[in-house]
Amino acid sequence: MAAESSAYIALGANLGDVKRNLRRAIETLDATPGCRVTGVSPWYRSRAIGPGNQPDYLNGVMALATSLDPHALLDLLQALEAAAGRERTVRWGARTLDLDLLLFDDLSLADERLTLPHPRLAERNFVVYPLSDLAPALRLPDGTPVSGLRKALGARGLEATFATLEQSDD
Repeated sequence: MAAESSAYIALGANLGDVKRNLRRAIETLDATPGCRVTGVSPWYRSRAIGPGNQPDYLNGVMALATSLDPHALLDLLQALEAAAGRERTVRWGARTLDLDLLLFDDLSLADERLTLPHPRLAERNFVVYPLSDLAPALRLPDGTPVSGLRKALGARGLEATFATLEQSDD
């Protein structure tokens, strides 16, 4: 078996059966050969940042041990989004499932398909808060502590909701 890498993936959704789509993504990744979910953050509700009047998002982060390379993992994440009915018609539009590869080991990468760390990770509290909950001592490849990003961003527009998808009542 190939050596395992550590990846962090942001999960979000604001259309359809949100909890079911998020749960299915986690379960599918965990059942995929070469992938093993090693942790899931608590969940947060956040205001949509995209165009129009969108419903709030439900956001979390998962830790994944994987033998896939970053591009193969990206392909898998995009296939899961498509299977959940995601349509890429409007930038930052509402979505049934959004899976963003945030970090992959300490890799820094920028090519036509993928940028690591995720280029807007440090700007989004709805990513940084669950990432910090899941891995409080984590540092970005440049040494920036995720806990410091959390303090700098604050919690505006963010609401802690529940520890697991099963604990929610909506």
